[in-house]
Amino acid sequence: MAAPLPLCYLNGEFLPLAEARISPLDRSFLYGDGVYEVMPVYAGRPFAFEAHCARLTRSLGEILMSDPLSREEWRHLFATLIERNGGGDMYVYWQVSRGAENGRNHAPLPDIPRTVFAFCAPWPATSPAVLTDGVACVTTDDTRWARCDIKSVSLLANVLLRQLAVDGNAAETILLRNGELTDASASSVHVIIGGELRTPPNSHKLLPGTTRTVLEELAVRTGISYRSVRVTEAELRSADEVWIAAATREVQAVTRLDGQPVGTGKPGPLWQRIRAEYDRYKLEQAGQPW
Repeated sequence: MAAPLPLCYLNGEFLPLAEARISPLDRSFLYGDGVYEVMPVYAGRPFAFEAHCARLTRSLGEILMSDPLSREEWRHLFATLIERNGGGDMYVYWQVSRGAENGRNHAPLPDIPRTVFAFCAPWPATSPAVLTDGVACVTTDDTRWARCDIKSVSLLANVLLRQLAVDGNAAETILLRNGELTDASASSVHVIIGGELRTPPNSHKLLPGTTRTVLEELAVRTGISYRSVRVTEAELRSADEVWIAAATREVQAVTRLDGQPVGTGKPGPLWQRIRAEYDRYKLEQAGQPW
């Protein structure tokens, strides 16, 4: 991963990332008590800004917090942060924690000033090999907590699950719970069966992906049949195509799963179609207000 860009935002101030400091009593540090978002930026323009902000507000509500900033305040924050880091292609990471209280206290939840932090990093461009050959994934049981719909900073389970992919020389770990597909460690998972795009329905078992929503819209545009429906492990393993999608991955074709080829072992025709449409969509959005 490339090093972050030099300027960050912390609690109302733009400052060098190397100088940013939070209290060791911040509840995100002690408890993982906070939520976060990751948003692509293409040519200096945030991608799916409203969707990312809406998901952040929803995640905050689910942990009994209100959004500390209005949409316009977030908009101004990101515009300034992106500009001061040089614009162009990058991504923005931002998080909101419950804040720092004087002591360590599980409950009641304190009404204290929130900690708001954001930084930018260079865009992790997809390699030509991934586009031509796809990626390998491994599978394992989904050991995350019961509220995966909250984009929580408590990511230890995800980190350990992702390490399984690293250990297996794979790009991602795809997760199964009670014989059904849920998510991947840091991506949503999509399968093609008989020419139809299928994705597990949103629930507490998986994160409602913003990139997933874009793919659903593009499936309609390109004439690909789409359903949000349970996907069994057997259907995953026998699918014609498997895709993983996330803010910084965009959409990638899975061509090997647990060492076995998916479909022909090459990126499939519907992935080719949706990837081309995704690139066109990014260009369309570039000139639009956000």
